Amino acid sequence: MGDTGRADRKRMEREIEVRLARIIVDGRPTPVVVEGDIAYEAIGDWFAGAPRRGRELGPFESFTVLPPVERPSKIVAVGLNYAAHVTENDPTRKIPDEPVLFLKPPSALLGHGGTILLPPGNRIDYEAELCIVIGRRASRVRETEALDYVLGYTCGNDVSHRDQQYKDGQWVRGKGYDTFCPLGPWIETELDPSDLAIVSRLNGELRQNARTSQMLFPPAFLIAFIANVMTLEPGDVIMTGTPYGVGPMVPGDTIEVEIEGIGVLRNPVGARDDRR
Repeated sequence: MGDTGRADRKRMEREIEVRLARIIVDGRPTPVVVEGDIAYEAIGDWFAGAPRRGRELGPFESFTVLPPVERPSKIVAVGLNYAAHVTENDPTRKIPDEPVLFLKPPSALLGHGGTILLPPGNRIDYEAELCIVIGRRASRVRETEALDYVLGYTCGNDVSHRDQQYKDGQWVRGKGYDTFCPLGPWIETELDPSDLAIVSRLNGELRQNARTSQMLFPPAFLIAFIANVMTLEPGDVIMTGTPYGVGPMVPGDTIEVEIEGIGVLRNPVGARDDRR
């Protein structure tokens, strides 16, 4: 698509509601657009052009909120993407010279308001992250065009079981438990991701406080880098890494991730019943 075509597509999208979410309505998963605090039925395919606003459903927070993406083929996560976080848990770590990638399973997804269920462990951490939702197939794209493949952005929490992460040496188990990937509350489709405030709060107390401009590898670079490794499909998610200030959660806590221009992702924390 040429520059003129991309510009026309963006102009058309800006005429439509920009926050896309999924909620339970009458027992069924329902895609919605959110204006203010009100959810409206979304008419049309998110990935074929911006949906139209349908009938009013009610206050967004009155519904059970689902992850804003339904079935991503993959969740690609980036480790060590803020310099101060690189040595936060390991002073011997070196700043990476290219993105450190790992995958979280789609089964780990959790919506805004859902309970993060912690398995047994000495330390399980929150990690506030800006997340990119891919809008169309991306393979071997240029960095200068990478943001044209984005549907929008959402808040994420890369929950991490440190005991298992360090024991295993690779991160699949420690990052992959069910409920270990809260996303939401919605996808903001009109946003410049280059310099946004990103914070986390544990039980109302500020724990992380940074800006996305402090990333070692910014969003456009990450999309191009990843798309030159694997094809990104519509609905795929890229978690762009967490800043300094990660720390443990325990059952009974509430963790919030807030990103400027998007909103607040809030999740209570509970214990997983591991009885057999």
